[in-house]
Amino acid sequence: MPGGRGYIVSIVIPGLVCLYISRDVKLRLKSMADEQEIMCKLESIKEIRNKTLQMEKIKARLKAEFEALESEERHLKEYKQEMDLLLQEKMAHVEELRLIHADINVMENTIKQSENDLNKLLESTRRLHDEYKPLKEHVDALRMTLGLQRLPDLCEEEEKLSLEPACHVISKFIGMHLYALCAKPRVGPGTPKSQNGSRMNEERENT
Repeated sequence: MPGGRGYIVSIVIPGLVCLYISRDVKLRLKSMADEQEIMCKLESIKEIRNKTLQMEKIKARLKAEFEALESEERHLKEYKQEMDLLLQEKMAHVEELRLIHADINVMENTIKQSENDLNKLLESTRRLHDEYKPLKEHVDALRMTLGLQRLPDLCEEEEKLSLEPACHVISKFIGMHLYALCAKPRVGPGTPKSQNGSRMNEERENT
């Protein structure tokens, strides 16, 4: 190896080529291979670092998404519970409103029946007055022939036996009932049920 340089000697033999590589050349080739391997490893390390950072970012986003998901699930559960309570309250008001309307219908029927009974009693009272009046006139005439004073009229004896005040009271009551029916307000879900209505429902259920 003159001058300390590496060299390659080739010997040609018919049918065979032999290649002799000096030691220096072998070291250079090995060094180049080592550098290439190191560069590959550095590239791999760089890629691992970049991918690891990307994984950490995705992991942080996943954690935030899971926390948001759990929070939204809790809110959804609360919303459903609130909806159930509102539906229960709605059904309670619907039932209460149904009972109020039922009480109103019963009361209207009761008032109508009472008016019919009152009119029947009024007609009966009028008939009795009509029967009483000619009898009294006849008796008064007989008493006058005997020099006696006539008997006092019914209104003079007792005011409640007079027919006119009774008719006035009945007409006033019927007029008030008609006004109440015309001015009857719509019953809302929040309207409290009357005690009379509750008592009528209890009586109706007992019967």
